[in-house]
Amino acid sequence: MKRKILLGILLTIVCTPLIMWGAWLCSPKQKIVIAIIDKTVINKATEEHLSLSWILNHNKFSKTSKKLYNTNHDYFGFFPLDQNNYKVKGLERYSYEQLAQLSLDSDVVYYTDAYGLYNIDWYNKEKPYGVLYGGLSTQDIEFLQLMKKKNKPIITEFNVLGEPTNSENRKKFENLFHIKWTGWSGRYYQNLNQKSNTELPKWIVNNYEKSNNTKWTFQNEGIILVKDEQVVVLKIGEELKTPQPFITSNEKAQSMYNVPEKIDYTFWFEIIEIDTNINESNAIYTIDVTKKGKHLLDTYGIPNSFPAVTNNKIGSYKFSYLSGDFCDNKISMKTSYFKGIEIFQSSFYDTDKRSEFFWRFYKPMISNMLNSYVKN
Repeated sequence: MKRKILLGILLTIVCTPLIMWGAWLCSPKQKIVIAIIDKTVINKATEEHLSLSWILNHNKFSKTSKKLYNTNHDYFGFFPLDQNNYKVKGLERYSYEQLAQLSLDSDVVYYTDAYGLYNIDWYNKEKPYGVLYGGLSTQDIEFLQLMKKKNKPIITEFNVLGEPTNSENRKKFENLFHIKWTGWSGRYYQNLNQKSNTELPKWIVNNYEKSNNTKWTFQNEGIILVKDEQVVVLKIGEELKTPQPFITSNEKAQSMYNVPEKIDYTFWFEIIEIDTNINESNAIYTIDVTKKGKHLLDTYGIPNSFPAVTNNKIGSYKFSYLSGDFCDNKISMKTSYFKGIEIFQSSFYDTDKRSEFFWRFYKPMISNMLNSYVKN
């Protein structure tokens, strides 16, 4: 009897992945032409749009009736090659007539990241300093205008408005979609010790020491907010009641996207303002501050609650602005080939907050958005 039970368990372990993979293979493709723009691809891992690629592959959204999306090829932007070589295949090379044709061919446009790369990022040396490639271009604005005019769905996220996007194109984007960039962005860090945390950017430390004329002595976890050379640090137990910012979704968002009412968010975010006559924020960030923390934020004019997911509520076009680096996640593409993998999702994140955000928030939200577009 024990042998039969053990054999049954073994067969279940072996057969379940095969059944899930077979179910994925047999599921039909759904054609949806998405113009993916990612200007921040520093290596072939394509992390800045990897989460979107996972969703497209898992749901078998295809760019043609037969061909699925390839995360390394099917996007516009920066393409790393070997030995510091690269190609730029963005919208900047297109004429207005070509952009008009692309807006006819595309069902959806998704700007996953427009930050781009600086020379120091690519060549790993201080000089020549400056932008290698990035920022919203004139062609990007023209394409967005064309997509909006045709009532095609538009999804954008952090960072399309910050540097190196110039002020003229930023203003055009703000006027086009009725949102305003405040210049403030931030991120939660589990460890603020600059010596032991390699992910803590040196420029943040340098700017803080320069603007405050004091040494960086922070430890433990906290939230860092930056604008130009200004740096504000919120520490757990002093300015913060809870360490991570969290996103709260209203009933509409929970119903439309199948997302939880509340979830922690631990990566880069930005603070925007919206025209509430045109747009609505169906999910908001909250930084849970103490009285001391609220006073510090007020000193800099920073709100502790601001939009996370913004949608237009009037007009025939569909526009969504995600005020965070939502699409950037080190999700394994291998798991996208198994239908029903969501059943086991908790085993993939456990204590990993970024992974949990993908499985419980980003994945259901974007999947529901795209499924809605396909049906319509």
